[in-house]
This record gives sequence, structure tokens and C-alpha cells, in this order.
Amino acid sequence: MNQPLASAGPAPSASAYVLLLVAPMLFASNMLVARWLDGGIPPVGLTIWRWSLTLLLLLPFCGGRLWAARRRLWRDWPVLLLLGALGMGICGAPVYIAGRTTTATNMGLIYTATPVLIVVFARLFWGEPVTWRQAIGIALCMAGVVIVVVRGELAVLAELAFAPGDLWIVLAAIGWAFYSVLLQHRNDGLDLLVRFAAIVVGGVVANVPFYVLEMAQGQHIAFDGRTLAILLFVALVPGLGAFLSYGRLVATIGPGRTGLLMYMIPLYNAGLAWLLLGEGLAAHHVIGAALTLPGIYLATRTSPLAPSSGST
Repeated sequence: MNQPLASAGPAPSASAYVLLLVAPMLFASNMLVARWLDGGIPPVGLTIWRWSLTLLLLLPFCGGRLWAARRRLWRDWPVLLLLGALGMGICGAPVYIAGRTTTATNMGLIYTATPVLIVVFARLFWGEPVTWRQAIGIALCMAGVVIVVVRGELAVLAELAFAPGDLWIVLAAIGWAFYSVLLQHRNDGLDLLVRFAAIVVGGVVANVPFYVLEMAQGQHIAFDGRTLAILLFVALVPGLGAFLSYGRLVATIGPGRTGLLMYMIPLYNAGLAWLLLGEGLAAHHVIGAALTLPGIYLATRTSPLAPSSGST
């Protein structure tokens, strides 16, 4: 008999479902910024200054606790550096680099593999079960996203041409999957803000060598008003907002089910592009949402657990 999905984490609460809807919008905002910039800011420079500013914004709220936990954090520095390299490094600059040589359609299709990778890694490394309900939900989500990114015309799939940027997106997808499954199993007793700040420090440190290399190649950031406004936005919205929401969800319902929110990002991209960039909405966007939303609910829903022998 299959174990219920609850074994991978507690049943989602109402607040968890709200975060599942909000978090992908925050992540999608970063992609809209990348599209709008069109390579106007060096990718590693944008990444390292984004997370440096995020850290400065965090310190007033958790700096004291971060300092108090310094010995424990120092003991865990290899893991924190790895998490930072995965979440703020591999999932940072490569996305901006990929946007220069690949299409949005390819990026969307490749990123749909991320939740599947999370489920697979969680199963391989931590033994989390995969139920038929979760599998059906993932299939619905993938179908919804494919419909959106191919604009409702499956013949588009046969016309896809892969570019070097696709490899950068594959790297980012794998990095995010590892980040997600490692994040859930950090039982260090630290609160969310302190742990996140420590991971950000690791991410900044991990990006330094690549930032130095980028500057040595003559790619420098012009710190004008426009650049500072962009940095503030990406630090607050897809930085603090998206990562803290994601971290809360991973701790609450597990990485496998949290990873399903990645399927929502192409849908939010379409909606935000319609609102902010004047791009049109079409029937395939509605059909994609109609498949993806029930898929997320089905894959995150748990079966009622039978009372244990010790229950009253």
C-alpha cells in the first residue's frame, strides 16, 4: 500500500497555498527584469551586488542573532557555502547569461524539469516517497506549462533549436533542485532569517571569483540611478521576497511539493508581461493555467491519515 504524500511533509495550510501562489510571481519578476535589461548589466556583477544589497537589508532584522550564532555557522560553513553557491550562484548569473543566446520558449521548457528533478533528488537522497497523486499532479503541471510555452501549437516543439544558453539553463535547473532538497534538511535550529542571511553570505563569497574574472574582462557596472533602482528591486522582490517564501514553503511542506511552484512561473510571466509590457494574453494561457493550478493542488494535497493507536 502506498504511503500518503504526507510522509514527505505536513498537509499544506491556507497560508502555504497563498505562498504557493505568490512566490512564483516574485520569481517571475526577476525574469521580467532580465528580459527588460537585455544584457545591459554584466550578469555576475548584477548577481553579486543584488545579494550584497539583500544582505544589507537583512542585517537590521537579524544581525544580532547572526553574530550570536557565528560559532555554529562557522562550523557549518562548507554547507552554507554550498547552499549559497547553488541558490545565489548557479541559479543567478547563468540565467542572465542564458538569456543572451537562447529563447524564452526554450528557457520555459527546460525549467519545467526543475520540480521533477527536486522530486527525484528528494527520493534518491532522502527517501521521500512519490505517490500516484503526486505523479498525476506533476504531469498536469508539465502539460499546462508546455501548452503555454508552445503557444498551444505542439508543432512548435519540432522547430525548437537548441543554443549554448540552454546548457546554462540546465545548469541552473539542476542547481535549484539540489538547493531545494539540501535546504529542507538543514536541521540547525536557526530561524528562517538567520539561516537565509548566512546562505546569502555564502552566495556572495561564492560569486566573488567569477566577479573578479568578469571585471578583468572589462565588464563593469555603471552605478547610475537606473542601475541602483534595478538592484534595489531585485534585492527586495525576487531576492528577499521570493527566497524567504520558498524557504518557508520548503520547511512547511517539503521540497518536492514546493518545487511545483516553478510550473507557475511561465504563467506569471505571461500575465505580468501582459500587464507591464503590453504583451497579449491568448487562449493557450488560460488552458495552461486550467491544467497547472489543479495539478499543483492535486500534487500537494494529502490523503487523510488514519488515527494512530495512541490517538484519543
